[in-house]
Amino acid sequence: MENYSIVIFIMALMILLSAVADKIRLPYPVLLITAGIGIGFIPALPNIELNPEVVFLLFLPPLLYDAAFNISPEEFRTNFNTIGTLAIGLVFLTAAAIAVVAHYLIPGMTWPLAFVLGAILSATDAVAAMSITKGLGLSHKTITILEGESLINDASALVTYHFAIMAVTGTAFVFWKASFEFIVLMAGGIFLGALMAKMLGVLLRMLRKNDMVVISLMLLMPFVTYLLAEEIHVSGVIAVVVLGLRMGRLSGQVFPEKLKQQSGAIWDIIIFLLNGLIFILIGLQFPYVIKNIPSNLIWPYIGYGFLITLVALLLRMGRVFSQQLNLDQAFKKGKGRITENALLDFKNSLIISWSGMRGIVSLAIAIGLPMTVESDSRNAIIFISVVVVLITLIGQGISLPWIVKAVKLPPADKKAQH
Repeated sequence: MENYSIVIFIMALMILLSAVADKIRLPYPVLLITAGIGIGFIPALPNIELNPEVVFLLFLPPLLYDAAFNISPEEFRTNFNTIGTLAIGLVFLTAAAIAVVAHYLIPGMTWPLAFVLGAILSATDAVAAMSITKGLGLSHKTITILEGESLINDASALVTYHFAIMAVTGTAFVFWKASFEFIVLMAGGIFLGALMAKMLGVLLRMLRKNDMVVISLMLLMPFVTYLLAEEIHVSGVIAVVVLGLRMGRLSGQVFPEKLKQQSGAIWDIIIFLLNGLIFILIGLQFPYVIKNIPSNLIWPYIGYGFLITLVALLLRMGRVFSQQLNLDQAFKKGKGRITENALLDFKNSLIISWSGMRGIVSLAIAIGLPMTVESDSRNAIIFISVVVVLITLIGQGISLPWIVKAVKLPPADKKAQH
């Protein structure tokens, strides 16, 4: 009963702070994270630890499904070159770069452990970026790239983490075998997501006159799809994304307007509550993880967190702006399927670069580190991961809206609200 009361208190506080943030024009994720840190230091409060399994089952499926359902299929296809570059290539590149920094700078950080840290912090969290920039007038292109990246990069990061953990636990790493497993995970997720979407489409056509049953099925299916995918060892993230993309396309054909409005209102409330809880939970973790770190190592570890954040940010900026040049050259030479709509300009490239925040997935992966990992190394990795997540969400969270306003997006872009 005590934990139940705490959850109700946190949800009520989250709703209140979201309203306050709107009034004072502060990005609500920043205010919620700060409040979470403050609440975590209250002595009488029971230890509220983040359960990675709860995050992956309760938070991830609905957030991924909602983003995939609402994304424009045409914009997604047009910008898939950029999305793939950021969600796959940049994830692996970032993991490697962070591993190099961690190995050579952090005492006792072996190569396997360094790659674990790199994998944990390799994927960005577009949920945070979209929450912070909502209403600022980003173009459809920028929104699609950020959301499209977040739909795929979690799968890339989880696969990278899986192989890094294998190295830490002494399992032999074979490149061709790892590549094959990656392809199986991704392909299996795509197939399962498409199959579940097909089954759901048939059910919805049969039950389309029963609004409550239809909406309930739509709410339940992302969780069922994710669980089933994990059970058969394919990518649950990709399965849910494919389900959302297919159902978003089908909704225009199957659902009457009234049902769309009802379903949309329910999903808006669910996503609002989940997002708010995520940001408070992120803040709550800092006071708990700091207890496991010797006092003389706290500031050095915070310094490593700042340095890793800087390396990841510079690497992302370099990759985004090089992608801008690559697209320009490919378009001029008529290579591939690059259209004019896929090209990036300086303003949108800067916004995309600065939106590389880390979030709940990085935190859940870190806290879910196997207990077999040596305790001091495990605590160091978790603490540094939390520091990087907080730096990116608070630092970039405060500055991103300012950057969006400073670049003065053209009126055509400002019409694109999400």
